Amino acid sequence: MNRIDRISAILIQLQSRRVVKAADIAERFNISLRTVYRDVRTLEEAGIPIIGEAGVGYSIMDGYRLPPVTFTKEEATAFLTAEKFVEKLTDASTVANHKSAMYKIRAILRNAEKDLLEDIDSNIHVFKTRSEPQAPHNDYIQTILNSISQKHILCIDYFAHHSQENTKREIEPVGIFFMDGYWHLIAYCLLRKDYRDFRIDRIKALNVTDKLYGNQHPTLKAYIAQTAKEKHLETVIIKVDKEIHGNLSYQKYWSGFVSEKAVGNMIEMTFLTVSIEGFAHWYMMFGDRAEILQPDSLKERIKTIAQAIFQKNI
Repeated sequence: MNRIDRISAILIQLQSRRVVKAADIAERFNISLRTVYRDVRTLEEAGIPIIGEAGVGYSIMDGYRLPPVTFTKEEATAFLTAEKFVEKLTDASTVANHKSAMYKIRAILRNAEKDLLEDIDSNIHVFKTRSEPQAPHNDYIQTILNSISQKHILCIDYFAHHSQENTKREIEPVGIFFMDGYWHLIAYCLLRKDYRDFRIDRIKALNVTDKLYGNQHPTLKAYIAQTAKEKHLETVIIKVDKEIHGNLSYQKYWSGFVSEKAVGNMIEMTFLTVSIEGFAHWYMMFGDRAEILQPDSLKERIKTIAQAIFQKNI
């Protein structure tokens, strides 16, 4: 990317959020902080009203060059929801193009809408899935997201699958995520006095109450991490050759697959597994074309298995 295109892209990025850190700009364009400072100074010299605060970041005066087209809060959150699907369920090229488009969409929002997206961003997550996506038979996702941002208590009629019963509950919504074909709502249930996972397609009725909740709940990401810890799930990170990556197919989901990213000629894959022993035996199927990054316990178990195989076959 040439400097003119980069400076234009930086301007769009500055308009996409209330505050943008210099480090975020440097990471996005793979440039030094010194180059970021020089590019921002160029924008200032061109008359762009940039406000910079040491240790905080850059922002543009609210209302500057807002295009005539605007989006509603519901439309903005719909874009954000779609972004989560694109990040997890498409290829790298589509992710890059969609992210670039999202910067432009965010750029035309006023600060209030930018803040809304900032708050909601950590409360939507999509896991890769081995099942066909199932659309909910209701239309509650946007209502739930609005309730999260405004801290409104929800009243729901819910069908509990394990007991085959319909229950009425008041809940404080925390966040939503998509996994194995279904949308889930994590919320604090005032009836059970604990956090619960509600399948959104099993919500038979939903009403937004006038009651606000003041309780401080964890972000969805923090809740998922804590739940994994309580269930004694262990994080495993490995790298595999791109040439064999496709051969892992659906097997990776049965081993607790969470996410992956390209690193040179390798694919770095992250898993949450309940059994290091089981994961070790699966890993042996392709271990000659892979590398274990963590944990050390998996490395030791692989060594033990390999030595046992060697001793039995010499």
